[in-house]
Amino acid sequence: MGLSTTTVRGLAAGVLALTVLTGCGSDDEPTTPQPVRVAAGDQTVDIQPSQYCLDGDGKRYDVTPPVIEVPADSPITLTVPGPVADHGWSVQVFDETLGQKIGEVAVDEGTTTFDGINSSDVVPAAFYLVVVEDKGGECGLFSGAWPVGFVRPGGDIATGTATPAPAD
Repeated sequence: MGLSTTTVRGLAAGVLALTVLTGCGSDDEPTTPQPVRVAAGDQTVDIQPSQYCLDGDGKRYDVTPPVIEVPADSPITLTVPGPVADHGWSVQVFDETLGQKIGEVAVDEGTTTFDGINSSDVVPAAFYLVVVEDKGGECGLFSGAWPVGFVRPGGDIATGTATPAPAD
């Protein structure tokens, strides 16, 4: 029993429609937050956000920030995803407990890679850097944050299971 020409054309049209629909969304925003890449000394680590605005919905994540052991005077390079660079971002500097903000470095809007910090730039031998996406996107005052710890010789860092929101 053969298929009629009409049936074959209908099946072909259905396969074509399915192919087109499957291709849709490949240029859409990601459905999960993209990591920030950190390079310090000879180490490279992708860090996950502790919070992020995804599809207009601010979400917090229970993450333990990675901690990188670095020698003194090690350059630190932070690379953010394109959408974060386009929106704007900064680097907040915290103490070894992520409890006290020590400082903040603004990064020019549109910049994906920032290498203007060194492991000896921060006074305590143990500290955290938090990459913070600028506020004012789809989630209003809620912004993305990616924390990472650093320990130089002689330092000690507290580790926990959750990270706080970026400081104002």
